[in-house]
Amino acid sequence: MHHTPFGLEILFHLGPVPISRAVVTTWGIMALLTLVSWWGTRAAARGGLFAAALEILVETLEEQVRSILQRDPWPYLPMLGTLFVFLVVANLSAVVPGVTPPTGRIETPAALALIVFFSIHYFGIKARGAGGYFAHFLHPSPMLLPLNILGEFTRILSLMVRLFGNMMSHEFVIAIVLYLAGLFLPVPFMLLGILIGVIQAYIFTILATVYIGAGIGAVET
Repeated sequence: MHHTPFGLEILFHLGPVPISRAVVTTWGIMALLTLVSWWGTRAAARGGLFAAALEILVETLEEQVRSILQRDPWPYLPMLGTLFVFLVVANLSAVVPGVTPPTGRIETPAALALIVFFSIHYFGIKARGAGGYFAHFLHPSPMLLPLNILGEFTRILSLMVRLFGNMMSHEFVIAIVLYLAGLFLPVPFMLLGILIGVIQAYIFTILATVYIGAGIGAVET
């Protein structure tokens, strides 16, 4: 049976709930990251190469978030850092034989975009208070309220479509080249795909940071 990126490849059901291949792959990535994080926090205490790499990653993310929000990044870093690490692993899972990256299926980018959507409002209300946060939809004019509300949804939609479109198109290119040219020629495309996967994770996280910054009043969009 042929499956499209817009369809759900259902593997099994949990009661009435269908579970797709992308969901199972996502669960596997989450379990892997949980184990690596559990092991990493213990290995980091002993120092070594892994601890140094982990420190570089955290400091780099901290600097990026601080430069955008112009304030203490630590209230936002756990969410944004987790988002970035998950996206990197999810995007690069395409290099594992037999694994389809969950970000190449529409439901995963949609779920991640919804997480960002609710995070914007959560951090915005926490930073400004409910009244101050919802009042910003009336600026610069109350007449623009419908457009400001619509803009909240279109930003998240564009976030979802950008990630999905790039990962889906890369997967299609690899499949076509592999079919036409054999096993070894697609290797440069796979290396390019690794770069694309990391860049897309970075772009998604940076845009999420910018949108959260707009929600808390730290960034003008």
